[in-house]
Amino acid sequence: MDRIWLEHYPPGIPAQVDLGAFQTLKDLFEDSCRRFHDLPAFTNMGTSLTYGELERLSAQFGAFLQKRAGLGPGARVAIMLPNLLQYPVALFGTLRAGLTVVNVNPLYTARELRHQLHDSGAQAIVVLENFAHTLQEVLPDTAVQTVITTGLGDMLGLPKALLVNFVARHVKHMVPHWHIEGAFDWKQVMEQGAQQRLDAVPLQRDDLAFLQYTGGTTGVAKGAMLSHGNMVANLLQTSAWIGGVLREGVEIAVTPLPLYHVFSLTANALFFLKWGANNHLITNPRDTEGFIKEIKHLRFTAITGVNTLYNALLNAPSIGEVDAGALKLTVAGGMAVHRSVAQRWQETMGVPIIEGYGLTEASPIVCANPLDAKEFSGTVGLPLPSTDISIRSESGEELGLNEVGELCVRGPQVMKGYWNQPAETARALTPDGWLHTGDMALVNARGCVQIIDRKKDLIIVSGFKVYPNEVEEVAAMHPGVLEAGAIGVPDAHSGEVVKLFVVPKDPALTEAALLEHCRQHLTAYKVPRQVELRTATLPKTPIGKVLRRALRDEDAARRSAPTA
Repeated sequence: MDRIWLEHYPPGIPAQVDLGAFQTLKDLFEDSCRRFHDLPAFTNMGTSLTYGELERLSAQFGAFLQKRAGLGPGARVAIMLPNLLQYPVALFGTLRAGLTVVNVNPLYTARELRHQLHDSGAQAIVVLENFAHTLQEVLPDTAVQTVITTGLGDMLGLPKALLVNFVARHVKHMVPHWHIEGAFDWKQVMEQGAQQRLDAVPLQRDDLAFLQYTGGTTGVAKGAMLSHGNMVANLLQTSAWIGGVLREGVEIAVTPLPLYHVFSLTANALFFLKWGANNHLITNPRDTEGFIKEIKHLRFTAITGVNTLYNALLNAPSIGEVDAGALKLTVAGGMAVHRSVAQRWQETMGVPIIEGYGLTEASPIVCANPLDAKEFSGTVGLPLPSTDISIRSESGEELGLNEVGELCVRGPQVMKGYWNQPAETARALTPDGWLHTGDMALVNARGCVQIIDRKKDLIIVSGFKVYPNEVEEVAAMHPGVLEAGAIGVPDAHSGEVVKLFVVPKDPALTEAALLEHCRQHLTAYKVPRQVELRTATLPKTPIGKVLRRALRDEDAARRSAPTA
């Protein structure tokens, strides 16, 4: 596809980025620590680490891995932590030691954790003690030899560290009993690491930085191999796109999405580090009132999130207490933003939501809306510099403008392939470097990309295609709806029909009122034939995306259950 989007780039945005600015994440990290040495880099629960402190502590962690754990270049280290100060220390310590990071969701079940540790061949893991009991269950089935445990308060300094850990363990009972023979605690690791010297490891662009697992919501999770070059390229691409509104060394970024997720990893932990910003880590963003209490007087300048997070904030009674006077950048990714949420955010916070698009296999950012946007566009914007896109038919032919097909991507941010999965790699990557995203999309005359839906979530009603995103967005327009999820369910007459799951904001909401609303905004075959009102929240991924697969599984189990 011709790069028609270049004609619509904002002034000053290059068509290509200089990929030679940094060779590896280690180079970028050390450059930022030198330039912003005395500035705060990460803040959590009222405690900050400066760039200088982060450099020193990460060196201690990396030295422990090299000298005491005996890990050689390329060995995999799993990090199973929520947003705590321990995370960036472990992250950059692992990378600086020449090792590969395997990010792990702390909420994984034993089955999921066993698969990821076994598949990655991780030889070490750092885990929050709250989840050590799950690790204990699966440890014999893995290659892990070194276990490092940490408590919620371990990086908060005295006496706060003791208080937070005591409350977590003995008041809130957040730490189930566990016992792992020979496990190191965080304090031991940092003390022993301080007695060693971190060996400099020569790294190249093609060396593996992350095994970032993906696909767990649609099947067995696969490890996307993201090299230092992939990650640096994406940071340079996003910096070229966003940098015009930022100033080095002064930004305060709110980081509510988990850093183990690739969106937050790149868009917060790495991107804002490059700019010398202070990443304000939110450990539990699902506690909306607690979240607001942490940020309401912060004078933050940037925030990243997803549709469900912004919707939850807007519906919180205390949202009016947030001081958004310094806010200049709100970024969304990971799932479609509903127009109703975007409009309310702009009215409440004074800035639009800048929506982008990416996927794990692209490190992850592919497209973004221009930063000078005055309102929500409904698209995911233009391809980033040094990025090519193509819309392909089922047979692989390139389609024209405004035609819906599978979005394919090519650029320096695209992964090397899937770990130990040559067949899956061959299905995802063409020989000439095109990545099949599995997302249905179109490109308009300005080169803007509109994501229609996930290919695997497509609903076929009597031969007509229905995209769940559209149904969910229409449902969310109703003032009585808090959140919605749409799936296809079997139907003897039309093959499939749309079923809508809704959590009401208004207790008086009825199925009839909701269906009437949908009929006003949707063609007849798109209107839900079944509606299920729920009092509990819908199942979601760690970043807040509605898990349609879980809804489908629940519905299928209910339909297959024997009747009394």
